[in-house]
Amino acid sequence: MPNYGSVWVAFVLLGISAINTQAKIASTVPQQVSLSANFFTQQLSISWLGGEATTFDLIILRTEFNETVFYDTVSAVVNQDGGQHQWTWTSVEPLECTSLSVKVRSREGKTKSEWSEPQILEGRDLPSNSDSSMFPQDRTVPVGANTTFCCIVEEGKDFKSILYGSTAMNVKRLSRRSYATTAVNQNMSGQTGTNVVCLSNDPTRLSGTVIFVGYPPLPSKFECETRDLIRAVCQWEEGQGTNLFRKRATRYSVNERDCPERQRCTLSHWDGNWTLLAVNLLGQYSLTDSAELSHRVHPVAPVKLTPVAHAWNATVLWEWTYSSYSSLALVCQVELASHNTTLGNFSGVGLRSAVLLDLQPDEEYKVQVRCGSQKNFWKWGDWSKALSFKTKPYVPDAPDVWMWMNRDNTGLVVWKPLTRQQSHGQIVGYKVTLWNSEGNEQHTEILSPENTVLPVNLTRWASFSGDNKVIATVIAKNVEGMSQPASVLLRLIDDEPPALAQTVYTSTGFPLSWQHNDNSTCGYLVEWCNALCMRDCPVDWIRLDAGNTNISVQSANFQPGVRYNFSLYGYPSDFPVLMHRWQGYMQELAPSSSVSLEITQQGCDVVLTWEEIPLAGRRGFLLGYNVYISNGSQLTRLANLDLGTRTYTTKGLSVSIHKFTVKAYTSAGEDTGGTASIRLESCADGVILEILASLGVVTLLLATVAYFCFKKRRWVKKAFYPDIPEPKLPGDWFRTQGPLDVKPPTHSMVHIIEKPERDSSKDALVVIPEEEEDDGEGIGDEPVDTDEPQSLRYYNQVVDERPIRPRFPDSSVSSSSSVDSGNTDVTYTGIQTSCSSLVFRSDSQSSSEGFQPHTGFSVSSGDRGGGYQPQMQPVALGGNLASPEPLVEPQVVGSGGYKPQSSWLLDSPTETDEKISPPPSLGSPTSVASTQFLLPDREEHEEERRQPSSSAAAWFTNLLSSAKP
Repeated sequence: MPNYGSVWVAFVLLGISAINTQAKIASTVPQQVSLSANFFTQQLSISWLGGEATTFDLIILRTEFNETVFYDTVSAVVNQDGGQHQWTWTSVEPLECTSLSVKVRSREGKTKSEWSEPQILEGRDLPSNSDSSMFPQDRTVPVGANTTFCCIVEEGKDFKSILYGSTAMNVKRLSRRSYATTAVNQNMSGQTGTNVVCLSNDPTRLSGTVIFVGYPPLPSKFECETRDLIRAVCQWEEGQGTNLFRKRATRYSVNERDCPERQRCTLSHWDGNWTLLAVNLLGQYSLTDSAELSHRVHPVAPVKLTPVAHAWNATVLWEWTYSSYSSLALVCQVELASHNTTLGNFSGVGLRSAVLLDLQPDEEYKVQVRCGSQKNFWKWGDWSKALSFKTKPYVPDAPDVWMWMNRDNTGLVVWKPLTRQQSHGQIVGYKVTLWNSEGNEQHTEILSPENTVLPVNLTRWASFSGDNKVIATVIAKNVEGMSQPASVLLRLIDDEPPALAQTVYTSTGFPLSWQHNDNSTCGYLVEWCNALCMRDCPVDWIRLDAGNTNISVQSANFQPGVRYNFSLYGYPSDFPVLMHRWQGYMQELAPSSSVSLEITQQGCDVVLTWEEIPLAGRRGFLLGYNVYISNGSQLTRLANLDLGTRTYTTKGLSVSIHKFTVKAYTSAGEDTGGTASIRLESCADGVILEILASLGVVTLLLATVAYFCFKKRRWVKKAFYPDIPEPKLPGDWFRTQGPLDVKPPTHSMVHIIEKPERDSSKDALVVIPEEEEDDGEGIGDEPVDTDEPQSLRYYNQVVDERPIRPRFPDSSVSSSSSVDSGNTDVTYTGIQTSCSSLVFRSDSQSSSEGFQPHTGFSVSSGDRGGGYQPQMQPVALGGNLASPEPLVEPQVVGSGGYKPQSSWLLDSPTETDEKISPPPSLGSPTSVASTQFLLPDREEHEEERRQPSSSAAAWFTNLLSSAKP
């Protein structure tokens, strides 16, 4: 028991001792607290004696307002020499802004000591410092950093604002006189920095600071090389600019040797390894490099260049600054500085010259040389200074000769002026020789260098040659001699050129293409000139190889709105042959001139006429014409006419003043237009002409209808006037022609029933003897027995000398043919006149003479035929029966035939006869076989005569009957 109790007592005592020790440690208040401030870095170092404690509570207060700035439990670092604890705090605001109070206490778990006595870091806002001030002063910060500024207002003044550049900042109050603001994510400042100004209510008292915002150094491409094969020259690039200058600029050093130059540092010997260090206020950066001497040779520029020039080549000599180059294998380049062309590479040990080939005679050249190490090539050395020299002249090249021929066989021999590369020296003149192919005529002229044209009268020259050909030879001459001759063949032109096709200008020129001609073995030539030129034109041309079939012609002389003609010549032999022609515009414009408009009135119409615009005023391919009429201030288009139409007729205009405008247009637009006005007069003549034209049309229509009816008369007659069938007589009618004696029966005697005063012994039918066909007169001396009626002789055939044509079913033919076989007895009944009163009208001549009395009468048709025609159209009877003249019946005798439906027209007596006595009438004849009257009575005729339609029908019937089919 005693042993266990002593052990327990020992543990209790140890625990009490530990508790006392811990309480003693925790209750130890930190002593000797001291403050040390770094105002540039804004760091505050706090040190104290804290006994055996390891953690401490630290509190920092703004003294004047007793505001906590920092409060935290920290583990301080113990200084082994003095046993002091130390901790560093970095302030956001500059430490000068206001006074700070610092207190420390020990802590062990939850046990803590009392606070130490406060230690105060005095600021610049104490009443003893009454002036205004601002912190931090002239600070350098990196781009994107945040910086806090504070302003201490002068004692007795009121704070107004803080400006960052020109921007007013948000502020907070730190003490009675101190105010602070923070610039966030600052941008790069200017070379002189950015001003931060504190303003108070006294504008004359300003305080402020300057802030520099930039970058830390960041060099690149650090490398070292040798120029003289002894020293090392190191170079680098600064990279991104730091925006810090003068005393804030970056400082460089190579292998701890300062470099006064910013991007270059020269070392007295070759180390083989190098380190570059760059330092500024915002930081530092280092780079390293290493290499062997032979691998980093960068030659210097050659010096003292001298030329040795010839016509087509030259030699360039130079020297080296360092003698060590004499054993160095070099490769060099020579460049024509005037042409920016490298002539080639030249190599050799200690190289000091180069030969330049393919130069042009009499040409200015400027060259420069640079070299590099041939083995272990590092980089090209520097270019030398430029060397100028001029090559010697040489004989010129042969000129390019062409010709221009006019249509009157005069022309020009033309050639292109030689360029500097072709002339090989100053041209002093040209020698032109004209000679015919037979060599019997030659002419030479010497022309000045400015003259490249020679007129030629080809007609005169061709007369000396049988093939009408003339050869022109041109030779150029300079100070070194004459060129080779260039010739062109001329001959008389008798062929029409081919038509012009259109070509459209593109960005590459005028495109021309053609089919390959196997005969053009020598090539082609394309010629062009201004289309306005008609004689002795200045031309340009280009020669092509035989394999070409297209080209785009481009020239600096092409102008908008100008037409150009292009001609393609082939060389199948010694004389060029014209193959194709084109025309085109570089750019089409609207016509510059207008049409000359003329206006006239034709009847009621207005006719506009104009001429083509001259070629010089077209400035494009004309597409047509627009015709406008003016309606006040506006133009109304009447028509769009094609290019071939240069006249326009307007109809239906009112009688007033009218104004017309005609505009020609191209693809670029219209011209200004040709304008003309006219006062439209009344057009009554036109109305009359229209009426006459209408009447003419109607007349033509009626004539056409009449002609149609005439040609179709048989159809019309059949349709409107059909034939009445003729009587058929039985018996043998085919007897020999001869007279037929007819013994009239008792009932056929003629009785005179009227006019008793007449001598009845004289009233009897006249016996008509048989007469010959060609005898035109009747036999009038035969005795007539008045007491006994005589036999009537009736001829069975009507004589008609007209050509016999088939007329069927014409009744006249059948009537005539029905009496061909013999004579027929005819009895006249109802005769109201005696034979003495029967007068037959003859022709006009016989009617004028007196009628001779005659005891008998004979009816004869003369040349137009004779015979008895009882059913013919009746004729007027008059005159004396005793007249020996034959009876002529117009249109009746000649149109014989049987016409039962013809109108019977009575005699037409004179007005005197009608008053004295009624006209005599002749009864209607009847045939032996029929007693029916074949002719109508007089009353019927008089009724028909009173009807005009009957007369018209008779006329139409006569027309149809008498007309020849």
